[in-house]
Amino acid sequence: MKLLGKHHLIISAITFVILFLMNYIGNDEADKVQRALMIAVSGVIGLTLGLIIMNKGKNDKTPPHNFD
Repeated sequence: MKLLGKHHLIISAITFVILFLMNYIGNDEADKVQRALMIAVSGVIGLTLGLIIMNKGKNDKTPPHNFD
């Protein structure tokens, strides 16, 4: 998956909506909007970092020597 491509933006939006709704509906505190936004944004950032790490080693032509 290309980073910041069409598919990445769609998956990020879906992740944001799911995390936001899960935390907004299930929270009874006074600051539930702020908490839901922070958790949803951090979830999307985590997804993006995971994709960066996954794509970084995808086309590696020089594997480590004597790995085992």
